[in-house]
Amino acid sequence: MARGTQHRKRRSAANARSAQAVAAKPKPKVKHPSWEDQLFFNRLRRHAKWMYIFLVLVFALGFVLLGVGSGSTGIGDILQNFFQRNGSSGASASSLQKKVQEHPKDAKAWRDLATRLEQDQKTDRAIAALVAYTTLRPKDGGALEELAGLYARQADDFSTQAQAAQAEAAVIAPGILFQPPATTKLGQAYQNPNALQDPIGNAVSTSANSKASDAYAKLTAVERKAVAIYRRLIAMNPNDATRQIQLGEAAQNAGDAQTAIAAYKKFLQLAPDDPSAPAVKQQLKQLTASSGSTG
Repeated sequence: MARGTQHRKRRSAANARSAQAVAAKPKPKVKHPSWEDQLFFNRLRRHAKWMYIFLVLVFALGFVLLGVGSGSTGIGDILQNFFQRNGSSGASASSLQKKVQEHPKDAKAWRDLATRLEQDQKTDRAIAALVAYTTLRPKDGGALEELAGLYARQADDFSTQAQAAQAEAAVIAPGILFQPPATTKLGQAYQNPNALQDPIGNAVSTSANSKASDAYAKLTAVERKAVAIYRRLIAMNPNDATRQIQLGEAAQNAGDAQTAIAAYKKFLQLAPDDPSAPAVKQQLKQLTASSGSTG
C-alpha cells in the first residue's frame, strides 16, 4: 500500500509539472489587421496575386500606349493624327502649285490649292488661288463667300497696320514741348518748312506717315475687291439683306459713298426691323450728308 501511494504521488507530481510547462508556454499572438492591410490593392495582392499582376500590366500599357498622365504623344494621339491627316488633303502646297501650273484650267486643282494655302495661313496666296478658281467657276457661291471672307481678313490686317503706323507717328513726331516759342525767330524757323527743321524727327515722322498711307491704300484696294465680290453674290441673290449690308460696309471703307448708300437703302427695305437697322440708318444719314445726296 505504501509503495502504491508513493507511485501515485510521483505520478501526480509529474502531471503537475507537465501542466505547469503547458501553462508557461506562451500563446501565439493574434495579428489584427492594420490600416494598410485594409487597402484594396494590398488585399488584392495577398489574396489574388494573378489579378494584381494583370491590373498592373493594364495600367502600364495604358501609360505607354495611350500616353495617359504624361505630356508625350501616345498611340491614341498617333492614330488621331493619322486619321486627321487622311481626312484632309495630304498634298503639299508646292505639289498643288505645280499641278495648277501644268493644268491652269483645272478648277478642282485651284480649289485644292486655295484650301491648302488657307490651312497654311498664307492668305495672300490663298486669295490668288480662289480668284483663279472663281474665274473658272463664277457661280460657286460658297467659294465667293470664302473669298469675301479672306478679303475681310486682309482688310483687318491692313487696318491694324495703318492704326499702328498712325500711333507711331503721333509718338515720335516732334512735340511743341521741346520746340522754342513761336514768338521767337528760332521758333518761327521750326514752324517754317523751308527753314530750320529737326531732320531726324522729320525723317522718322515721314517714315511713319508713309507706312500709314501705304496701309490705308492697301486697305482701300482690298475693300474695292470685296465690293466686286459682294456685287457678284448679290446678283445671284438680290434679296439677301446680309449681302446688302456687307456690300455697304465694304463700299464705305473703299470710299465709294454712292454704292454704300444704295446698299444701305436696299438693306433697310429688305430688313427694316433688323437689330442693325438703327446703326445702318445712322451711317446712311452721315454718308448722305457728306456726299450731298438727297432722298
